[in-house]
Amino acid sequence: MASVPSYLIGDYAVSYALPFVLVFTLVFAILQKTKVLGDGAKQANAIIALVIGLFLIAFPVARDIVVNLMPFLAVFIVILLVFMLLYGFIVGKTDGDVLGKWWKIALGAILTISLVVFLLMITGFFEVVKGFLFGTTTGYQILVNGAMVLVIIGVIVAVVKGDK
Repeated sequence: MASVPSYLIGDYAVSYALPFVLVFTLVFAILQKTKVLGDGAKQANAIIALVIGLFLIAFPVARDIVVNLMPFLAVFIVILLVFMLLYGFIVGKTDGDVLGKWWKIALGAILTISLVVFLLMITGFFEVVKGFLFGTTTGYQILVNGAMVLVIIGVIVAVVKGDK
C-alpha cells in the first residue's frame, strides 16, 4: 500500500476537514443554544449540522469562502485580544480610581490610534497611507475636514457637558 504524501494531507485538511469541522461545530452549537428543535433534540441537531457541513465541502465556492475568511478571522481575533489586554490595563479596576473618566477615554483613544498605526507599519501600508494623507491634495482635504469635524464634536460635547 502506497503512502499518501504529506503535502496532500495538509491540503486535504485545509480544504476539506477544517472547514467541515468548523461549520459542523458552529451549526451544532447554534442549534443547541437556540433550541430550535426542542430541548432533547441533540441527535437531530447533530444530523442537521452534519448535512450542512457536508454541503459546505461539496460546493467549492462556499468552501473557498470559508477557507479564505479564516486567516482574516485569526488575525482579527489576535488584534482584538491585544487591544482588550491593553485597554484592560488602562481602565482596569483598582482600589482607588487613579485615572478619571476623561483620562481613560483619552488613553483609550491613544491606544486605538497606536494600534492602527502599528498594524499599518507591520503590514507595509503605513507609507501608502502616509503618502496619500500628506502627499496629495485629496488627503490634505480629508485631514483638514477630519480635524474640523473633531473640533465641532469637541465643542458640542463641551457645551452639552459643561456647567451652566
